[in-house]
Amino acid sequence: MIKKALITGINGQDGSYLAELLISKGYEVWGVLKRNSVAENQTARIPNDIFKHLKLEYADMTDMSSLIKVLIKIQPDEIYNLAAQSHVRISFDQPIYTANATGMGTLNLLEAVRLTCPNSKIYQAGSSEMFGNNIDKDGYQRETTPMSPVSPYGCAKVFSHNICTNYRNSYGMFISNGILFNHESPRRGTNFVTNKVVKEAVKIKLGLSKNIKLGNLDASRDWGHAKDYVKCMWLILQQDKPDDFVCSTGISHTVKDLVAYVFNELDLDWTQYVLVDKKYMRPEELEFLKGDCLKAKTILGWKHDYTFETMLNEMITYWKKVYEK
Repeated sequence: MIKKALITGINGQDGSYLAELLISKGYEVWGVLKRNSVAENQTARIPNDIFKHLKLEYADMTDMSSLIKVLIKIQPDEIYNLAAQSHVRISFDQPIYTANATGMGTLNLLEAVRLTCPNSKIYQAGSSEMFGNNIDKDGYQRETTPMSPVSPYGCAKVFSHNICTNYRNSYGMFISNGILFNHESPRRGTNFVTNKVVKEAVKIKLGLSKNIKLGNLDASRDWGHAKDYVKCMWLILQQDKPDDFVCSTGISHTVKDLVAYVFNELDLDWTQYVLVDKKYMRPEELEFLKGDCLKAKTILGWKHDYTFETMLNEMITYWKKVYEK
């Protein structure tokens, strides 16, 4: 029997890679789209060979009635909740919308599932931003590390994490939280630092740009590839019991490290082109993230195909192809 999966946020970076993965495994894949006035932008990150296999419905995480309608129609075996206002810096500019879409949106989905298809397995996309500046004594963050977020986005994700645990315990629903550390790819939004750096560095190399403006160069992050992380999502829902898992690489790099590597690969001296702009600083900074993914590796059998360097190399190659045309 063919499994049916529903992905909220299917038009995002993770949603597009997850759709590819599930289709390759023989799933019937449905996606939820929030209406956009420019229809072409809604599915731009989904390759055509994948798009033709998808079944798409309009719904909004802030409108529970629209979610109920979709769930009644599909009756999915697995639900991957990837929809969110996911930009941390912008969450300071739009805190109420972020709380509604990223936090209350999860509750809307859980209640809609409870009422219409309570046996569906649910994956909730959590974030390393939930930890804030809390770090265990050994320098890592893991499933048991206390959560003290330092952004409206992080706060909304903590609410989502906790309400998922509450519904799991209260109603016996299969709900698992993935606590994902930063993950990137050529499909990452170009207002996120990794793709912003790679894109602008390639433009500088080709004479199409003169400099790049960034925020805190000393912020340290655990960066992996989105392709690896969607595999972890899928593995989480293949378990017999719901649980929570950190997905990370266990290796941390600063923004300065990221910049230096990308510019060096393009034979450029980054110090000649990078400017620091307070506009990109957060009101409260998150200085350090490094995740311990031992539980995911041990229980799920999860492994990485990409390193920090091969991930960035793929992104450099992508933007070279775009601009050399």
